[in-house]
Amino acid sequence: MPRVGLTPAQVVGHALTLIDEQGPEALTLAAVAARAGVATPSLYKHVSGGLAELRRLIAVRVTEELADRLAEAALGRGGDDAVAALLRAYHAYATEYPHRYSALPQAPQPDDDLTRAAARLVGVIIAVLREYGLDGSEAVHAARAVRSVAHGFASLSTGGAFQLAEDLGDTQDRLIGMLTGGLRHWPGR
Repeated sequence: MPRVGLTPAQVVGHALTLIDEQGPEALTLAAVAARAGVATPSLYKHVSGGLAELRRLIAVRVTEELADRLAEAALGRGGDDAVAALLRAYHAYATEYPHRYSALPQAPQPDDDLTRAAARLVGVIIAVLREYGLDGSEAVHAARAVRSVAHGFASLSTGGAFQLAEDLGDTQDRLIGMLTGGLRHWPGR
């Protein structure tokens, strides 16, 4: 019987705390079981597919969390303001949770839950782009551009790549200006 009160969602929570504190390489079933207060074999009652299943559940949770952050940031905003809020929220999530962010799959494997979470994440970006008059294939291309800028800046920033003295916020402002200017003059419209 599964431990009373312990759910797969709580197991994922313990795993994310472990990742946040020690990095993704620290993720083992034994470490998560210790945090959850159960024996390692007992963890299979909550995450039947073992470490692979746990990694999948983590990927789904992180994708959902990021989608929530982006949707919240863009809510009630439009155009350039919405894109700027979305990019800042993306960077803030990656900065707040750099190890967790590294668990975000960039090319999700076929999986219904992960596909739904990823579709929601992309859907938030596409919704923000509607004010630019982009739809269909052009919205997809623009969403890819937004995601490329967001992920590239977040990855380089959290990876310590920006070592020069200039303010990172100023760089982000300029990058947002370049992107929003490009969206206002999108070639495929």
